[in-house]
Amino acid sequence: MIEQQNLRRLEARVVGRVQGVGYRAFVVRNARALGLGGYVRNNRDGSVDVSAIGEAESLRRLCELLEQGPRGSRVTNVDATWSDAGGFSGEEGFKVLR
Repeated sequence: MIEQQNLRRLEARVVGRVQGVGYRAFVVRNARALGLGGYVRNNRDGSVDVSAIGEAESLRRLCELLEQGPRGSRVTNVDATWSDAGGFSGEEGFKVLR
């Protein structure tokens, strides 16, 4: 189990060709592999939001992967904000919000 004080939060908005290309599935697969909790969701403006909780190094790796995206995507910008986890454990897993 991860110590609560070691948890961080990553909030990211990803812009580019990130809808209709398997981007959300890509994020879920990688976030789960990194042991992160949180969610990914599409926005009406064509961007994707990611909220992830976990250890800082795993979050940094996820942020790198967000910039790459899956084959078929074209990421033009990742606007990332970092903070403390704020009382959330991340144990709920990582999911797609509709």
